[in-house]
Amino acid sequence: MTVVDINIHHLPEDLFSNPKILNGFLDSAPRGFGEIARVADLEDGRKQLILEKPAGFQNLNYVDGDYSAEAKLAAMDEAGVDYGIMRVPVWQEWLGLETCREVNDNAHEIVKRSGGRLFATATVPPWGGKENIYELERCVKDLGVVGVQLACHYGQIYLDDPVFEPYLKVIEKLDIPVIVHHTPLPVEWRSIIDYTNLRREFGRITDQATAVGRELFSGMFDRMPGLRFVHTMLGGNWFANTALMTPHKSNKKEAIDRLDPTGGDKIQSYLENNIFFDLTHPHSWGKDQVECALKVNGADHYMFGSSFPVFYGWMSQGVDFLKNTVEITDEEREQVLSGNAKRLFRLPI
Repeated sequence: MTVVDINIHHLPEDLFSNPKILNGFLDSAPRGFGEIARVADLEDGRKQLILEKPAGFQNLNYVDGDYSAEAKLAAMDEAGVDYGIMRVPVWQEWLGLETCREVNDNAHEIVKRSGGRLFATATVPPWGGKENIYELERCVKDLGVVGVQLACHYGQIYLDDPVFEPYLKVIEKLDIPVIVHHTPLPVEWRSIIDYTNLRREFGRITDQATAVGRELFSGMFDRMPGLRFVHTMLGGNWFANTALMTPHKSNKKEAIDRLDPTGGDKIQSYLENNIFFDLTHPHSWGKDQVECALKVNGADHYMFGSSFPVFYGWMSQGVDFLKNTVEITDEEREQVLSGNAKRLFRLPI
């Protein structure tokens, strides 16, 4: 059975050796908003790029050597992954246009060296403007990307904000899917920073769930019905929220309407046509939870992702989990492992 991993992380291979690229990353993190980016040495002599918020609370670690084409292909061979789709993990929230061009060009080089096994998504600042649009079009028409990536929020604003609409309309016109990656922390983050797992796992889940909810209730898909968003982290447990957050009418006459009872059909249509999910390192979530997610939102809406190389073991563990542990039909298994990715990203495989 063919396996496609839609969540393989990409960074420029010369990130730590090219001062221009490294400074492009370091200087883009908004220090004035508490994002502290720095380089540190590991015990084995390799370097890592660390993101902290606030200072002393690590939220992100990029390690030299983990992001090469050779590291990706070796991991895929070991795990039984046939194809992978690359994205920049998290940092695309801040990157400037010049650095994005370098990121996109290196991704294209990796794609060419992969023997047809790796595909890229475009990294572009989402603020509209001719130069940003030109870079997106270059990625699609000249570099052959299969999608575009966005952060689920930029600074204090999520993707339902009108400021993103000009850029999103271009994406809709180009008819390419959007991978919506989580950010290191949600907008409201102070209550979760004290504990590592709460900060680095639950924080990302909260951010994704908030993003999905805002998109569904904003009406943005009425104005841009051709958009297709793929949210990481199972959309932040959205399978558990689907029924609760779909408007329902009471069977009694109530004194006041504390919740908006209208629009349930629209929410369902958005979930059917516009929102899809990255089944991010599925073994971490558990058998019952994954089976529930596929039952609630449909196996045709989930795609396997490993988040390689956050943990090297996640890729092989995830593949084994989906092949041998989750109790689903062979058709559903094929959809999750490759069929949905082939269809949504129009992969030439």
